[in-house]
Amino acid sequence: MSVIIDYELYKKKMSTLNCCVIIPTYNNQQTIAQVVNDTLKFTPDIIVVNDGATDATPEILKSFPTIQLISYSPNRGKGIALRTGIKAAQDKGYRYAITIDSDGQHFADDIPVFIDKIGEAPDSLLIGARNLNQENMPKKNTFGNKFSNFWFMLFTGINLPDTQSGYRLYPIQKMKGARYFTSKYEFEIEVSVKAAWRGITVLPVPIKVFYAEGDKRISHFRPGKDFTRISLLNMYLFFPALLWHKPIRLIKHFRIKNIKTVIKKYFLDSNESTMRKSVGVAFGVFMGIVPIWGFQFVSALVLAHFMKLNKAIVGLAAQISVPPMIPILLFCSLRTGQWLLGRDMSETIETNQLTLETTKQLLHEYLFSGKVLQHLYEYLLGSMVFATIMAIGFGLLTFILLKAFGFKKQ
Repeated sequence: MSVIIDYELYKKKMSTLNCCVIIPTYNNQQTIAQVVNDTLKFTPDIIVVNDGATDATPEILKSFPTIQLISYSPNRGKGIALRTGIKAAQDKGYRYAITIDSDGQHFADDIPVFIDKIGEAPDSLLIGARNLNQENMPKKNTFGNKFSNFWFMLFTGINLPDTQSGYRLYPIQKMKGARYFTSKYEFEIEVSVKAAWRGITVLPVPIKVFYAEGDKRISHFRPGKDFTRISLLNMYLFFPALLWHKPIRLIKHFRIKNIKTVIKKYFLDSNESTMRKSVGVAFGVFMGIVPIWGFQFVSALVLAHFMKLNKAIVGLAAQISVPPMIPILLFCSLRTGQWLLGRDMSETIETNQLTLETTKQLLHEYLFSGKVLQHLYEYLLGSMVFATIMAIGFGLLTFILLKAFGFKKQ
């Protein structure tokens, strides 16, 4: 049963939302005209990026004088085409941009699905979810999509049914300032992960998709090279996800309004003794300060597992090394090392000048001062001693508070 679409209604909605459509194209002479015509039913705000087409595509596009056309040569890849279109849309002041492929796979009459959903969840990234079990769906697409879905969930904690779909709605103003380095099909994975890392809500919406039979289908996706690129991208994203963004998500989980719940769950209702809770806090603080930056949180959880300590308590205490605290921890560690060795501390910046930038500047000056080994030794020694002092202090404070308020083992 066909659905009757009120095109004028959605034209007004797209205008009100300040939403355009970006169509990247490369050698799609058989389908590009139909895609543009179908899209024009919903909006005149169309940006077509001609990614170095060598067939009749450039001539066909000349028959659409109202579209905003960007052309360059030679072909540079879908990722560059999308980045070019998004940058142009941002510069023109659009708030949202829908991207639709020009090979005829996507149906322009699914645009209302995106427009209705963005009204419910403003400034979200919406990704069209295809039916991957439908007729003529290439098996390599199904495998590749499941592979991509797994890594996306690992990187972001978000479970999506279709992370490789090119039919999307981007909140492009929210994405300003993000940096990308991919140029081919893997860009759509990179941009999704980095959007999620920036706190942008990522949601799926159901869409239709058309796959022509056998050789009738035109695709520029090269399984060998493009899967290799995607795998390399996953390797690149793995370490910042593991060492930075997963700990940040944990911190957000323990946000202010959950403090009472956290204290009740891990300190009051826990079956562990007061001593083990205090040791967990002390060990977490110690691991958060020791000079293994980037690996502190992971190392703390691994060691807590072998030491049979409460991993939640250890992980929470290890977050003492969150970004706002990093300059202070570096400063105090260096000061401690200089004091222990009886060194001159006059070169060190004053506490009222202590920021992340001034700390970076100080460390940069040390590295190129010809005294790098001396200052490195001061820092390493100081950080270990300072970490021990802080661990003992926080551990004792936890023990005293739990005892003073009668938080006994249940």
